[in-house]
Amino acid sequence: MGQLMAVSPIRGLGLRALLWLPLSFFIWFAFSSPLVWPVVQMAKLALLSIWPTLFSDVVQSGHSMEVTTHLLVNQTAPDGRSGIGELVLVQNPLLYGYSLPLFSGLAMATPITIRRRLVQFAIALSAMWLAQAFGVVAESFKMLAFDSGAAGANAIVGAGIAPDSIALAYQFGYLILPAVMPVALWIGLNRAFIESLVHPVAEPAAGLPGPNNDAQE
Repeated sequence: MGQLMAVSPIRGLGLRALLWLPLSFFIWFAFSSPLVWPVVQMAKLALLSIWPTLFSDVVQSGHSMEVTTHLLVNQTAPDGRSGIGELVLVQNPLLYGYSLPLFSGLAMATPITIRRRLVQFAIALSAMWLAQAFGVVAESFKMLAFDSGAAGANAIVGAGIAPDSIALAYQFGYLILPAVMPVALWIGLNRAFIESLVHPVAEPAAGLPGPNNDAQE
């Protein structure tokens, strides 16, 4: 019976988090464009400030991002005419942002005050925007190095960037950060609550020394 009582709060937390997830994903997608805007601006600052010889512009289109490079490629217009133009990399930053609704489900399921929950959202949102910007920047280099033919690969080598480091950064930003960050942030911001679930305050065991036992003796 004691073990059942100890497990119940954890199961209740998991159930509440699952119930919050659909609404969290709906709101996240409905407001995807404004939520992506800070990510695009951070990516633009990084790409144009640190690697101006590779990238010339970054613009947002809905919840998508278009990165214009200095790489000239052969392009075909809709009317069939061909010409030389700058290579434009089209990305979807939402692929790196699903950590936000995952964190929202956990945060909304946690029994804390509204003020504390708002503070947690502010901290988590800032951290996830940085991680999301890292992901799209890494994808820009991945598309240029591995998806743009010999011209893109030569441009990366000419900039002194190792292709292996690009592959590692892309895998880290795409596979690890979005999945690990929401749980890591939630644990870090709710350590006291988690401690209360893992180590609940137990009642004094019978037979231990105490005033009542001493009186009976």
